[in-house]
Amino acid sequence: MNLILMGLPGAGKGTQAEEIIDKYSIPHISTGDMFREAMANGTELGKKAKSFMDQGNLVPDDITNGIVKERLAQSDTKDGFLLDGFPRTLDQAQALDEILADLNKKLDAVIEIDVKPDVLIDRLAGRFICRTCGATYHKTFNPPKVEGTCDRCGGHDFYQREDDKPEAVKNRLDVNIKNSQPILAYYQAQNLLHKVDGDRDIQDVFTDVKKIIGA
Repeated sequence: MNLILMGLPGAGKGTQAEEIIDKYSIPHISTGDMFREAMANGTELGKKAKSFMDQGNLVPDDITNGIVKERLAQSDTKDGFLLDGFPRTLDQAQALDEILADLNKKLDAVIEIDVKPDVLIDRLAGRFICRTCGATYHKTFNPPKVEGTCDRCGGHDFYQREDDKPEAVKNRLDVNIKNSQPILAYYQAQNLLHKVDGDRDIQDVFTDVKKIIGA
């Protein structure tokens, strides 16, 4: 089975990816892993990608698409794959169709782990850190045993990273929503998109994912 997994930051996409690859024994292919592998192997495309990344620039689509094609052509994808982090744009989604056609493969499903943005803001903006020892907490999921006191060092001085603050989290989500909408619509039009309610227990979410894959 050939799958794409999508979801906003904090939706639990990484957890569901682990469940899928563990149960179905297909490779988890993420953009970052592909780039690292291509660069480590010294492929021509890997060298080109490295030259852009070393300068802090985005890797152009033609290089990214080429690296994706090389990865999907490898033998471990013969029984399927789980793509994560690609495509990120509509152009990449259309390029992926061409890549798969060239490799005589096709997508079976695009699974979106769907969680409302306000829930994600609570999840992502709840993290805070002990300034004394660096222990990390979450106001909902992992609070200190005694409010205001670090479990590890007994300190009382906590802070929140700038990118964990609610306004920063909201901006990040807004950008992700804007960028993902055309891709989701593209796959919806092909009857490939399946939404799963991600605001539930991990195993309940995975039960629905298994139903989609089974179908």
